[in-house]
Amino acid sequence: MANGTPKYAWEQRLHEAGSRVEEDLRSLITYLNNEVVPEVRKNGSEALRAAARELDRIAQRMDERAGRKATPPPEGSPKP
Repeated sequence: MANGTPKYAWEQRLHEAGSRVEEDLRSLITYLNNEVVPEVRKNGSEALRAAARELDRIAQRMDERAGRKATPPPEGSPKP
């Protein structure tokens, strides 16, 4: 084993499995970087705006239940 080759068959199989896992991880990282990240960057702001609209609706319902007048959204925020 001084030359870096595994001594036993199970060590060889473990080494091969580790190599396959590393290769699969590289493929996954490439996919995420090339396909997922650009899509999130492109559509992420719209998802945040939709979440903000929904949070505003929830806050209005909470205010109504508490018997308070709903506070208007901040200037420049998107309209629901």
